[in-house]
Amino acid sequence: MTIPHEPSRDGELLVREDGPQDAPALLLIHGTAASALTWDLMVPLLTDAHRVIRLDLLGCGSSGKPLDGDYTIHAQARRAGEVLDRLGVGHATIVGHSSGGIVATALTERRPDLVAALALINTGPGMAAYLAPESGAVQFDPARWPPTEEQIRLLASSGFGRGDFAMPQESIDQLRATPFPVFAATWQAPQVYLEEQTLPERLKGLGKPLLVIFGEDDRRWRPSSAADYLVVPEARVEMLPGSGHTPILEDPARTAELLLAFTSASPR
Repeated sequence: MTIPHEPSRDGELLVREDGPQDAPALLLIHGTAASALTWDLMVPLLTDAHRVIRLDLLGCGSSGKPLDGDYTIHAQARRAGEVLDRLGVGHATIVGHSSGGIVATALTERRPDLVAALALINTGPGMAAYLAPESGAVQFDPARWPPTEEQIRLLASSGFGRGDFAMPQESIDQLRATPFPVFAATWQAPQVYLEEQTLPERLKGLGKPLLVIFGEDDRRWRPSSAADYLVVPEARVEMLPGSGHTPILEDPARTAELLLAFTSASPR
């Protein structure tokens, strides 16, 4: 089921639901310059056991893109919590990919009552783990916005290992429809949040079960940095050989298997 525009005090949010309404809830949060579409291969693997909820964060995908919107991580986390409230979800496992894991962490800090457990997929623990763009990487020029389809595909290529994974046309069209100030704000927000405090430092006192999944061939965040999360009590780290930054697309079956094993063992 798709809720075309879930009302928010800041703008309209696209929300999608799949699976039984009475099953344990999973909230899936996408990364920067992405949308709920990035979870498409994962959802059918999760809905036998879960009520799966996805949203396009404000400024992303098919959600609103107000020029005066608040795109900080704290605001995005607040909206995610409000979506769960409106859907009548009292507890959920929160799953974030890439910077979606940063929003998931902020939601856990803000609303620990809502969060039963937390799973982070290729989410860098802090800026020290960030890998500088490779030589020749795309640099977007606000004077030449929107970017071309070729530029977007080149930018997206570092989000995968060495395999050939094509970015869906709908995702390209959504990004090209995003005003540059909105894109810039959503791009910068994760760095600001990580520079305030690393994710392991934020999470270690919250008492939530934590699963960290990392593709061993990530080209955006240093894969060995996944071990930084082991300072969090009850943290479990799983490395996926052969996957890059986006195992939810590169290896959805194995990623889903790890998530389902985690949620079946976590409190509900």
